[in-house]
Amino acid sequence: MSEPKKPGGPMPLTSFTVGDFRYEVVRRLVAHPDYDTLLLATREPLGGGPVKLIVLKPIVMEHGREARHRALEEVTLSKTLRHPNIATVYGYVVHDEVPYIVMEHLRGCFLLTLMDAAWLVGRRLSPDFAAYVAGEVADALDYAHRCEDEDGNPLKLVHRAVGPMRIRLGENGRVKLTNFGAAYSELLGRIPTRRGLLRGDPAYIAPEVLRGFLKPEARQRDPLTPRKLDGRADIFSLGLVLLEMLLARYPLDPPDKLWEDLDERLPPEVRAERSTLLPLEALANRVLHFGPEEVEHAAKDLPAPLQKIVARALQQNPSDRYPSADDMRYDLRDFLHARPGRPYGAREAEAELSDILKEASDLRKLQAHPDVEEGVFPLPPDLTGREPGDAH
Repeated sequence: MSEPKKPGGPMPLTSFTVGDFRYEVVRRLVAHPDYDTLLLATREPLGGGPVKLIVLKPIVMEHGREARHRALEEVTLSKTLRHPNIATVYGYVVHDEVPYIVMEHLRGCFLLTLMDAAWLVGRRLSPDFAAYVAGEVADALDYAHRCEDEDGNPLKLVHRAVGPMRIRLGENGRVKLTNFGAAYSELLGRIPTRRGLLRGDPAYIAPEVLRGFLKPEARQRDPLTPRKLDGRADIFSLGLVLLEMLLARYPLDPPDKLWEDLDERLPPEVRAERSTLLPLEALANRVLHFGPEEVEHAAKDLPAPLQKIVARALQQNPSDRYPSADDMRYDLRDFLHARPGRPYGAREAEAELSDILKEASDLRKLQAHPDVEEGVFPLPPDLTGREPGDAH
């Protein structure tokens, strides 16, 4: 498969056949250095049958046999996860020596796209919407954290990359957690993470992962993978996402306190899996400084129940957080059911999402705004190019 062109020009039509299916790339879905490349494609059975819209994710960070092994283990891990709030992984295919994960496509947008759209039109996501989305993600995480292999052994899975670009919002109000490619688990036969490689999203990382290089535990093989790493790390990440939805800004970038002093220095061999807007050391120090006082200050204008939820999820010590994602989900749904009027659910979430995206589709407000996710909004006339598959 030829590589997609850089943003700004149309991508040539690309099709290939592997096994019993013919794949045709429609367009880029995501092409950004901070996130996995995602391609929107169709999959058609060669023997006839319905054409399904799917997502292809190329595994390009490793090469050769290691890339195939990474693809296979992500598929193996993801196939154990059968939950309505987790995006389905169908398998993987190899074309031109590049493995591609084949995933479910949920029509809608990523949470990051919606938050950007709300900012563009001067709106905030409602507290109810934020609580609903976080509750659905917590439900998915609780299932993943309790998942077992075929022999009934706990996988001890940790997603490690919970963030706005891993949360998919459907046009029908559905919420799906995506991308378990950076997940930690005790799945037999997994390739160990390269020493010093920070898997997942550094912007939403839990502090205990970073403390591994400060006070390594006994027999800790990698300074960034604590031996006691568990699902409470994902609870911290989800707490940051929830707070970001509520504040309409990234919580660790407050204007009044930037934590420019770097109290701790990362070893020179430590690097992030993905590029980051801030230096990794700066991000690490902000996470490690984000204690109860900073959380309380950031959340001071939120509804009292949400203040308590955020404060508990963002405790620096994992033992002080919610013991499980299900406990966090319960508090979030309790908040929603206590609200006046009809309880907030999928129908209300769909209406709020649609309203914001419709307002943000005003071309005049989008002309100078580059989108991480492509195809959600119409492009300005001077940037519009014919997409593969368009009618002539």
